[in-house]
Amino acid sequence: MSHEETVGSDDAALREGMHRVRLEVGKAVVGQDGTVTGLLIALLAGGHVLLEGVPGVAKTLLVRSFSRALGLDTKRIQFTPDLMPGDVSGSLVYDARTGEFEFRAGPVFTNVVLADEINRTPPKTQAALLEAMEERQVSTDGITRALPEPFLVAATQNPVEHEGTYTLPEAQLDRFLLKLVVGVPDRDAEVAVLRRHANGFDPRELGEAGVQAAVTAAEILAARHAAASVAVSDDVLAYVVDLARATRESPSVELGVSPRASTGLLATAKAWAWLGGYPAITPDHVQTMIVPTWRHRIRLRPEAEIEGVSVDAILSSVVQQTRVPI
Repeated sequence: MSHEETVGSDDAALREGMHRVRLEVGKAVVGQDGTVTGLLIALLAGGHVLLEGVPGVAKTLLVRSFSRALGLDTKRIQFTPDLMPGDVSGSLVYDARTGEFEFRAGPVFTNVVLADEINRTPPKTQAALLEAMEERQVSTDGITRALPEPFLVAATQNPVEHEGTYTLPEAQLDRFLLKLVVGVPDRDAEVAVLRRHANGFDPRELGEAGVQAAVTAAEILAARHAAASVAVSDDVLAYVVDLARATRESPSVELGVSPRASTGLLATAKAWAWLGGYPAITPDHVQTMIVPTWRHRIRLRPEAEIEGVSVDAILSSVVQQTRVPI
């Protein structure tokens, strides 16, 4: 067997592992296939996810099921107004037995961090996640401690309840690779949810639901490397740049996307192409991923917001008006 055939078979096995992750999550969560795919893309691209949805659409259950299907350690942080930065990253604690201070790791030292209702805590505590999300490390008292790999932050927020919440700073929003809108499932899916609960499903007991690890950490990292190796032509690179520049020139936009957002779109398009078995990304892959990758990185002009213009609509318009490479 040639090296190319070996690589191809390895890729196919890794993709099959990602498909099994979807199936395992489906044992606990119904009607959120698109969100599960978004989580997989973020994982493959080495990024983080902001999940936005009203209460009760299974955001927390989704992340818990996803991390269990990946076989990764996970910790949940319930963000509240009195949460301190040290409660997230860890802090120095005095040990009376030794007479010395020792570092007590915070919940961020895990593979998957579920940051529940992240917009309910002040910006100072939100910022405690910034270094961890960007640098994959935590610095305390002059000492830098690496976080485990793979590492993913999945944060949730409620879009309709604003009392007692804090707007996420743009610097933190930019650290999220994707913003996924978790909607109410359709009628058939909602009936399936009720049927499961009628049969005794307990969302707190994922083991009883049969959710098992479908991949290993080593396979996840190998899949991430394979996704990053997907080819991209100069024409497609230029297409991404043209889309980014179009957001900056839109009359409804006060602040368009940055070059960091362009690299993020490239990464998510590669992950989406790899999941589909494509050797190179196409304009279709870019168009599929532009809204979830860029919707949280654009600031509209006040007058556009008053008129009810949405960022998703702006991005759809940008795609329609930007020349597609042949």
